[in-house]
Amino acid sequence: MGTDLNAPLGHGPKKRPVRKRDPRRMVGYGFLGIFTLAVAGLSGWAAFAPDRLLQTADPTTSADTTLASAGQAAPSAKPEGAVRSLRPRGAHSGAHVEEILTDDGATVTKFTPRSRDGGGPALITAGPMRGQDPRLAALPNDDLIEDTPQGRLPIVGPDGLRPMDQYARPWSGARGTRIGLVVGGLGLSQTGTQRAIRDLSPDVTLAFAARGNSLQRWMQDARRDGHEILLQIPMEPFDYPDNDPGPHALLISRSATKNLAELHRSMSQITNYTGVMNYLGGRFLSDADALEPVMRDLGKRGLLFLDDGTSAQSLSGTLSGAFGVPHGFADLVLDGELSRNAILRKLDELERVARRNGKAIGVASAFDESVATIAEWMEGAGGRGIEFVGISALVNDPQQN
Repeated sequence: MGTDLNAPLGHGPKKRPVRKRDPRRMVGYGFLGIFTLAVAGLSGWAAFAPDRLLQTADPTTSADTTLASAGQAAPSAKPEGAVRSLRPRGAHSGAHVEEILTDDGATVTKFTPRSRDGGGPALITAGPMRGQDPRLAALPNDDLIEDTPQGRLPIVGPDGLRPMDQYARPWSGARGTRIGLVVGGLGLSQTGTQRAIRDLSPDVTLAFAARGNSLQRWMQDARRDGHEILLQIPMEPFDYPDNDPGPHALLISRSATKNLAELHRSMSQITNYTGVMNYLGGRFLSDADALEPVMRDLGKRGLLFLDDGTSAQSLSGTLSGAFGVPHGFADLVLDGELSRNAILRKLDELERVARRNGKAIGVASAFDESVATIAEWMEGAGGRGIEFVGISALVNDPQQN
């Protein structure tokens, strides 16, 4: 027992030393208690308080959709002339849409609710997108179609979306070694067209001859498989008429009105193409007076122009820059000599050009030897760090520069 009755005589109970309180330890316990209470309070608030993000905003109040999620403040003042109103329609008709250019160069899209002019669900997007939903790739965007006496022609959309952007094949955006391959002449041979669409990678751009057969059907098959496509326009070569590009070709002896009518007739044969390229055309491309109306029309319609690079006298690069036409030159014709070994040598040369310049464009025709050799070479080249892209990713685009 711990009482003094059992202690030896003359010895009192031992006194235990009194512990001194450590001030630092007491302060630490105090902070720990406060922290525990704070955590418990926040947990209770999160469990029982209503989520402000789920509250419905006043429909009369405009919302800045692009800055709210990032927690940034919208610019307090809009620079004069930096606001562009878009013309929404259909599912967008319930919103007033503005684009505001901020001082740091960023574009802010502002949506303000207003009375809609139609029924159905409302749809709000962040603006024009590059590329097309693969499930809809075979269908044209009606906003990018103009009905004319020559047929349905491509046109820039009401929100500024260009056919070149809408129908472009998506790519990584990386600035590595990039190669664009174009195989043309599709539509002239049924078996050749079918083989090219079936055997070539979707990364290959396919060019359809304007005078081909069943072009709309072949275009849809190519788009479903993921190909970017171009339209080949016949143009006058230097040795015309001995070398005849065919009916409805653009000729320097014709008036601008007649050439534009022939151009539009060819352009109306299919839809969903990002641009056009020449078929022959050495003389026509070297004549500024004949070429200028064509380039002006392509710029108005939001299409690119690919020059096959066979004419050293071509003025397409100069005139495309004057009229804001995205433009590219082919670096090599791959199948000038129609044999497997010769085509492989050209492809290896194209790879060297791409590694030196960062990018390169090669063109070929849909011959059996060309299609088989290109398909074979691409299988190995992809493992050497090369990215194959659609032609729209390689052209010089004034809007991007």
